[in-house]
Amino acid sequence: MRYAYFPGCSYHGTGKEYEASTHAVAKKLGMELVTIPDWSCCGATASHGKSHLLNIALPARSLAIAEGMGIGEVTTGCAACYQQLAHANKRMTENEEIRNKVNKITGKEYKGTLKVKSLVEAIGIVDPEDIKAQIVKPLTGLKVAAYYGCLLVRPPEITGFDDPENPMFMDNMMKLAGAETLDWAHKTECCGASLGVSNLDIAVRLINKILQAAIEKGADCMVVACPFCHLNLDYHQKSVNKQLGTNYDIPVFYFTELLGLAMGISPDELGLKTHFTETQKIMNQFG
Repeated sequence: MRYAYFPGCSYHGTGKEYEASTHAVAKKLGMELVTIPDWSCCGATASHGKSHLLNIALPARSLAIAEGMGIGEVTTGCAACYQQLAHANKRMTENEEIRNKVNKITGKEYKGTLKVKSLVEAIGIVDPEDIKAQIVKPLTGLKVAAYYGCLLVRPPEITGFDDPENPMFMDNMMKLAGAETLDWAHKTECCGASLGVSNLDIAVRLINKILQAAIEKGADCMVVACPFCHLNLDYHQKSVNKQLGTNYDIPVFYFTELLGLAMGISPDELGLKTHFTETQKIMNQFG
């Protein structure tokens, strides 16, 4: 399996653990991730409010470069990057007028030949037996709440790889790693995303509902597939505790970190020691 790989800005900042664990797990599974040269920011959610064409042009520029690599498929770990790339790809392939305008803006010709996959899909479609063959430290007894957030599987006409209301790709991967996954109601609720920076009061209320729902179901930890979701649910636990008088202390992992742990990859290589919420208990048990 070979993919043109779009890292995204967060992978080089707040999501360094995701970057490290992504490459470590991909290597175990024989996946080749070839970084798109001279990739640029996808615009994330901010570009939506500026310009419709800009919102397409920013990710389309990187798609055009990726198309020239001759690989055929693009993957990215960040849910917002995936949403941007997949949306731009759909608009560029279905609307010739938009494609011509955007190609003129970027100065690069995108012909619309690529397929865009989230990292969750790219790893999730690996033969289950191939994943199980790499599991050397099963996560037996670990209760995991898989949190997908609001962008990874919706809208279905853009994403289309999992159930938009009850997605199961990460759940299934955690089960292959030996963990128990929980059936809970908040797996696609919004965590507040950038509101964690611009309007923390609103984000705190959203984060609290998600953490409370996971803990009430008996979760030992949570897994995510988005740097912003991780930032809000991990770092801002202390903000929720401060504002609402709660006492949350639940570890939040990228799904690749727990997969990697079950594959016997060291906690240091996976970045497990750089989280804000303590992960030592899980590392002691399975590391």
